[in-house]
Amino acid sequence: MSDEDQTPLPASFVALFVPRGRARPTESRAVIAARHDLCEDMAQLLTEHARTMLFSLSLTEDLVLERIHRGLLEPAAGLAPAEAGWVTRRLAELLGWAAPELPPAAQD
Repeated sequence: MSDEDQTPLPASFVALFVPRGRARPTESRAVIAARHDLCEDMAQLLTEHARTMLFSLSLTEDLVLERIHRGLLEPAAGLAPAEAGWVTRRLAELLGWAAPELPPAAQD
């Protein structure tokens, strides 16, 4: 078994691939792991950008997260709406900010 197979995936991320009323994800572990890597990298990369927005634009933390979330919902970002929501919540966690209120589509 490779190290990759042993790396735990956050339950909050795996849940993005489990339809309501079902117990199993709709994608393979490899696909979910690849999507998680992409989303985690995105959240990590956005930390400095978010801090810069906070101070240079004199925005509140909530507004920074809202603007970043809107950008992540754009097709060019390459994320599903639920993944964009996860990245936004993960970004808030990395920054030590309060979790944002997101539209229902971003929470599924």
